[in-house]
Amino acid sequence: MVEIPPGYRFYPTEEELVSFYLHNKLEGNRPDLNRAIPVVNIYEHEPWHLPSPSIFFSVIAFSDEEGVRFQSTFLGSAAIAGFLPVSALQIRDKSGVTVQNVLKENSIEISEESFFELKYDPESIWGYIELHIEQGPVLESVGLPLGVVKGIAGQTRLKVFDTITAHRLKYSSLCCVWLGDLVRDLEKEKEKEKVTVRGSQGHAGTVPMSMRQDPMAAAAELIVLLESICKRPEDFLSYDDQCKGFSVESLVCTVGEISCWPSASNVIPDMRTIDDMGREAVIFELSNQMHQICDHRSVSCNIERKHDANAAACDTGLSSQLKSAAYSGMKRMAGEDVDDVPVLMSGAGHDAMAMAHLTKVGMLFVRCRGGISHSPAEYVSDDDVWAAGLAILAFLETQM
Repeated sequence: MVEIPPGYRFYPTEEELVSFYLHNKLEGNRPDLNRAIPVVNIYEHEPWHLPSPSIFFSVIAFSDEEGVRFQSTFLGSAAIAGFLPVSALQIRDKSGVTVQNVLKENSIEISEESFFELKYDPESIWGYIELHIEQGPVLESVGLPLGVVKGIAGQTRLKVFDTITAHRLKYSSLCCVWLGDLVRDLEKEKEKEKVTVRGSQGHAGTVPMSMRQDPMAAAAELIVLLESICKRPEDFLSYDDQCKGFSVESLVCTVGEISCWPSASNVIPDMRTIDDMGREAVIFELSNQMHQICDHRSVSCNIERKHDANAAACDTGLSSQLKSAAYSGMKRMAGEDVDDVPVLMSGAGHDAMAMAHLTKVGMLFVRCRGGISHSPAEYVSDDDVWAAGLAILAFLETQM
């Protein structure tokens, strides 16, 4: 590895292989920091491991994939993929500091005129590979360190807000994964979405039940509605020979956190699926039934969208090569008994969704203990990191 000055861009004369491995999220993902460097180090100091390159490869560290600081997902990857709006330069963090100011503090002068020069030329990019922990329990359950990602689920976030209550349901998640036709696309983030449920205050002891307009009770019924819809995936998702029983099992609904403050309540459903049309069908049914519930309880309901991102498919050719490389990497690990490499869907968003706008993408998942992520308890074993490094090295050997 060599030190690269801030803002420096490398333009190879041949096509470039872009590889991404680095995350830095608050309270988590520490194991992500050391995966690419050993592979690059092998090529730098032991060049006999790889033939003379026909393509170049780079390790890229993208900023703010999760929107931790500026609440804008894929901040770095969207910029080089070319669909981050120039208005993003004026987004402020909680301290009031803009993206543009942060760049300036780090000796990177970006004006509105030069902003669009950040985009990479698609002709210079051969492909993009992302290595990430699974953030789920599947690999651990099958006893294998690596899996290949077939596609990344699209996502829609809603917000349920009722104004006259003293409880807040901060987050609920409705996730579904489909193994049918994959859509390789990512739309720009759309208007923020929320569902507003309005009721009226009433004394806890003096207002009869038949006359109460309790928006929190309505919100609780909406949570149960999420669960009931998740149990009927066949009503919303498309099917083909690839689906089998996996789609039914993959449609899940969870409720995350409840907090309270005076006179307000939020319900935020998060819907994810590879089947973008299926996701819209779920939203349509959910919205209709939300209105019916609120009408029955004599409270008002308004629905707006917080966030939309279409699904992204991993390139079949890259995925096939990664699968062979993962098999090779696991076989080279002492004691690994491998019959096949698992093929997984990603319910979490990744920078690969943004990079799919620019080039073909592939992803490799690494086993994590307990499926825990975004937490100090997140853990990946050294052996699994080593297996991932061997897999990436095997992949590069087939490309060089």
